[in-house]
Amino acid sequence: MRVVTPKQMREIDRKAMEEYGIPGIVLMENAGIRLADEVLKLPGDGKNRVVLIAGKGNNGGDVLVAARHLFNKGVPIRVFLVGASSGMAGDAGVNAGILDRMGIPVVEVSGVAGLEAVKEALGWGHVVVDGIFGTGLKGELRGVPLELIRAVNGSGCTVVSADIPSGIDGETGRICGECVHASVTVTFGYPKAGLLQYPGAEYVGRLVVADISIPGAITAGMGPGMVMLTGEYIAGLFPGRKPDAHKGSCGRAAVIGGSEGMTGAVVLALLGCLKSGAGLVKAALPGALNYVIENNVTEAMSVSLGEGTVLQLDDNTRERLASLLDWASAVVLGPGMGVDDGRVDFLEFVLSNARCPLVLDADALNCLTGQRELLKKASVPVVVTPHPGEMARLAGQSIDEIQADRIKAAAAFSKEWGTVTVLKGANSVIAEANGNIYINTTGNPGMASGGMGDVLAGMTASFIAQGFEPAKAACVAVYIHGRAADLLAGERGMYGLTASELAERIPPAIKLTIEG
Repeated sequence: MRVVTPKQMREIDRKAMEEYGIPGIVLMENAGIRLADEVLKLPGDGKNRVVLIAGKGNNGGDVLVAARHLFNKGVPIRVFLVGASSGMAGDAGVNAGILDRMGIPVVEVSGVAGLEAVKEALGWGHVVVDGIFGTGLKGELRGVPLELIRAVNGSGCTVVSADIPSGIDGETGRICGECVHASVTVTFGYPKAGLLQYPGAEYVGRLVVADISIPGAITAGMGPGMVMLTGEYIAGLFPGRKPDAHKGSCGRAAVIGGSEGMTGAVVLALLGCLKSGAGLVKAALPGALNYVIENNVTEAMSVSLGEGTVLQLDDNTRERLASLLDWASAVVLGPGMGVDDGRVDFLEFVLSNARCPLVLDADALNCLTGQRELLKKASVPVVVTPHPGEMARLAGQSIDEIQADRIKAAAAFSKEWGTVTVLKGANSVIAEANGNIYINTTGNPGMASGGMGDVLAGMTASFIAQGFEPAKAACVAVYIHGRAADLLAGERGMYGLTASELAERIPPAIKLTIEG
């Protein structure tokens, strides 16, 4: 499903009106109807009393349309307008006039008396429709709007926000001081980027994407853009297994890494490869640690790289490593590898000699810090899978700067270095060098434990080995990884979940996704 920025949505609206001849008031009417429909679906046996709070912009106009339709359905309503109705223009002003002619009172809120009237109404109501601000809000809230948001949040009412909870930046998800805590958000046309990025995403509640009759050809012709990953989208990427499939036709995935005390990372990446369907899997790690793989992952083959407990780049290792790179359909480099100078040489050799797509994770990313030019040595697609701390080091920024606009951070790195960038976290962002962005919708806080990223790296390589394009492989891996965690949390709750347990839920997560 396409995701847009507020600026893009304004352009989509403009094209719908100017190029397709759909009057703006029709789009507003459709939005208001869908908003009213969601209010009517709420529990309450049709007896809910509804308080509607509108701003003076088009978002407020949507709320006034909803008020009219709820009134016509016999729903008890009270309607408030932030500011003076004389300041409402265009389609929103038209709808304010309609309410006036229908005899529906609209109370203007501009001072203490208005705020007290809202608070009294909130005590009377069961549901609040929030249309104070739309998606274009940027500055910090203050004055009457801030007090209104605080009153709504303290009311105990079910909150339905129009397009976006008031107080959230529609592009980045930043909270502009404070925001409405919505139970349901009805967003119009397309999801807005700020609804899917934290911290704003925490306050969206159940997200409903309302069709308001915008022609699909408008976004189809927009070129690269953002996509919200859904089960339907991911299921459409799976080609299905042929009846005569065998281990040699389902991809060869390799995991390179390991050092003393960190072999578990390799084991978890191997599990990610195996549980997501790779036909053949090999691990390459220091020779003295080879027994760990032999004893823990019986389905994987292993290759010893040197005799010690750390990866060493000598003549023998180069030969074995080159042979592995020729064998593999996809390679993961980095889990548990270590970060000293010898590992940097190791990374450079793999980047220079790989003949298949690479997934760089964990210590491979740490080795890249300050040496990003090494990426230019690769002649194959490269997927990088940083968490926010690793992304900050790679980009030369602070974690706060990365988290302030995760989409921008991932997109900028991919554009500069030609990678597929998987910026992990809630919600994970996948960026392509051509400008396409994918935003994940699965996963939960139970994933906040060690080793989860190793499993994801293995899954990504597995899907590449099976024939998925690298960006699509990353999308599938991230979505299924999160869905597996959701299955696990549904069984056990969100405390004490481990990466190895998550790996066991990968096959059922794939099955459920494909079957819908």
